[in-house]
Amino acid sequence: MEMKASPALVLCVTVTVHLALAQLQLRVRPSPSDHLPVPDLREDPDPALEPGEKDLSPRSLRRKLGSSFDPVFSSVGPPNPGNGSEITREDDAGLDEAFRLLDFTGLRAAAKTERRVRRWLWSYTRCPVLSAWKDLGVRFWPRYVKEGQCSAERSCSLPEGMFCKPVRSVSVTLLRWRCRQGSRALRRCSWIRARYPVISQCGCACL
Repeated sequence: MEMKASPALVLCVTVTVHLALAQLQLRVRPSPSDHLPVPDLREDPDPALEPGEKDLSPRSLRRKLGSSFDPVFSSVGPPNPGNGSEITREDDAGLDEAFRLLDFTGLRAAAKTERRVRRWLWSYTRCPVLSAWKDLGVRFWPRYVKEGQCSAERSCSLPEGMFCKPVRSVSVTLLRWRCRQGSRALRRCSWIRARYPVISQCGCACL
């Protein structure tokens, strides 16, 4: 007696295979860091180690940073309240290519139904980058950096067991106020360049 697979079974097998392949690719990608976002820095509270008013000239500092200034991930002044804690631009491009290639012909469903299933799967398993502004303090310029975070509220895989983790990062170039060790009379401070990593992409992977 010939057995025919039900539409639900075909959907389950198809989705599992495609997601397994996509998640295997994510697992072999190098992780940018095991410590992103960057933990809060512990600064020496001595006010003598902070830049003075003459050292904080925006025009001079902008010139020091030159073309490395990144207005997307850094801000000189306090950002607008609505300019953070949002899904960043890489999540606005629509469905991932892996979900566009899912084959639902075995379901014999209408094109509209296929689109809804595709959209639901993408929504359930996607790992958006959530952004928030962080104040690094007066010893950095620009002092505000837009950090990314990966949500870990629920599993992102079918079946469950995998969670969103950082899979890519970018480095934002900042100026860091550094003082060389020594007595106050001989202490010399200056601005140096520093690279601050932020999460730019999250992916579904094993913890």
